[in-house]
Amino acid sequence: MGTTLSVFATDLSGLRLHARGKVRDMYDLGDTLLIVATDRISAFDVVMPTPIPDKGRVLTALSRFWFDFLGDTVSHHLLTTEVEEYPEPARRHADVLAGRSMLVKKCEPLPVECVARGYLFGSGWKEYQASSSVSGHRLSPGLPLAAPLKPPLFTPSTKATEGHDEAISEAQVAARVGAEVAQRVKELTLAIYTRAAQHVRTCGLILADTKFEFGWCDGELLLIDELLTPDSSRYWPRDGYAPGHVPPSFDKQYVRDYLEQLGWDKRPPAPALPDDVVEGTRARYLEVHRRLAGEELP
Repeated sequence: MGTTLSVFATDLSGLRLHARGKVRDMYDLGDTLLIVATDRISAFDVVMPTPIPDKGRVLTALSRFWFDFLGDTVSHHLLTTEVEEYPEPARRHADVLAGRSMLVKKCEPLPVECVARGYLFGSGWKEYQASSSVSGHRLSPGLPLAAPLKPPLFTPSTKATEGHDEAISEAQVAARVGAEVAQRVKELTLAIYTRAAQHVRTCGLILADTKFEFGWCDGELLLIDELLTPDSSRYWPRDGYAPGHVPPSFDKQYVRDYLEQLGWDKRPPAPALPDDVVEGTRARYLEVHRRLAGEELP
């Protein structure tokens, strides 16, 4: 894997740690947040002990690309990814932050995940097999695995601080955030997905599904967190896709598939990832960035 160094966790002196998620370390800078994408990778809601070199840089570069690409579709929280534009205490840590961090507006997140599904896969496929529906959407019988969903579905979920997110109905979203906001995030989720999926197809890929987060900042509803990365989205090569089959992927499904073979009970501690799985995951993340952004990772 060459000499590429990994960042598993950060400890930035002089900055106040706001939260440490499965992948991101967030620092409170007053009226802004500093989001640092590490090279940690999680699967089945468990953080693996083995980092994936360059992963955090891919997540940041792709999020930056998509926030810029979709800027005329939705307002968002990203201020800059240029370290020299950060507040002075953060600039001291340029060696760690360069290429893997975002300075963002501080928002109050909505208590829901906004999921768009364009294909029948993952938890949606399991639910369909059990009930012929997905998040309250009744579907035609007999659909195969990875069948296209036309139109795409809005399938929201909870935001679990521990354990798994759970699918919820649109009515449950409305109960949590109000009917007007629920309708707004549904419309935005499907509009963003549709616009992004069109670009993805021109890159020889399929955007099977993705999830978004929204939050309030000064009375405005903004798109927040990461955006359309291979951590939060399923990307399939168009030339490897056929309904009824598990498509090859350019996302962390590759790690999930490896772990499924082990008989691991999906509870901590997670097993270490072998070198070939680490390098295979890294290669997929780098390739999806190259295809979508049209350039190699800087």
